[in-house]
Amino acid sequence: MIQIENVSKSFDGFNALDDFSLEIKDGSAFGLLGSNGAGKSTLLRLIAGIYRQDKGRVTVDGDPVYDNVSIKQNIYFVNDETSQFNNMTINNMKTFVKTFYPSYSEEKFQKLLKVLNLPADKKLSTFSKGMRRQAAMVCALSSGCRYLLFDEAFDGLDPTMRIIVKRMMIDAMVENGTTVVISSHNLKEIEEFCDTAGLLHKGKLIFNRELDSLRGDICKIQTSFEGEFDKEKFPRLDILHIQQTGSVVNLIVRGDSEQAAAEINGRGALFCDVMPLSLEEVFIYEMEVRGYDFDGIDR
Repeated sequence: MIQIENVSKSFDGFNALDDFSLEIKDGSAFGLLGSNGAGKSTLLRLIAGIYRQDKGRVTVDGDPVYDNVSIKQNIYFVNDETSQFNNMTINNMKTFVKTFYPSYSEEKFQKLLKVLNLPADKKLSTFSKGMRRQAAMVCALSSGCRYLLFDEAFDGLDPTMRIIVKRMMIDAMVENGTTVVISSHNLKEIEEFCDTAGLLHKGKLIFNRELDSLRGDICKIQTSFEGEFDKEKFPRLDILHIQQTGSVVNLIVRGDSEQAAAEINGRGALFCDVMPLSLEEVFIYEMEVRGYDFDGIDR
């Protein structure tokens, strides 16, 4: 289990994480959501033991991570930037990585290399961004680590390769009980792969929930009334967002969808339909409530 307890981390006066707490269960696929500068990359580096927290505790399996070789041998972090390996071939990269991970599997490495059809004797500097990402994935999944951390895991991968990489991650989870933590700006990827997600904003945790439960706490309702919709007539509804086009009103409401629909119908709605809500919409409306302006952004 990964445990972050009351952790703070700052850089030159900027609070990347502020009294931050989070628990990630073993064997889960956990997604980190948040805008740029929310603290996602800092959190991953703290879990990997690259950074040392200013305050609080970062533990894996109950032991502190920073400067703890035995724990770090079970954690593999894939940065969103792979330029540090540009002068290496994949075989060079493998040899380098094996010195840090005693459970590294040569058999797994060769198998994944064959599946992805990557040249083992060419420098990564000659690879496309997607191929460099694949090379990093091969080394991570061959490491034998129980904790895999990916910053922008699917960045640069084409749709077919994303499917292949996801299957590789799922295989690792099934075979080894691996815990996968992913930071991504692509909310659809998080929604398709992860069972749990945490939303970060300005160094703080907004929520940490199973995705099915998360969507159950916010609902989208399409309705219509005679005349303009008056929010003041619904004091018992926690309305996050209102959009009215003609006589049709779209509401984003925090709370149980059945209770919200009953309240709206009880106020004389001409019709009231509960609509499916995507993770992207949950993210957008949670951030709007906290003052993040999405106006003018192509969704």
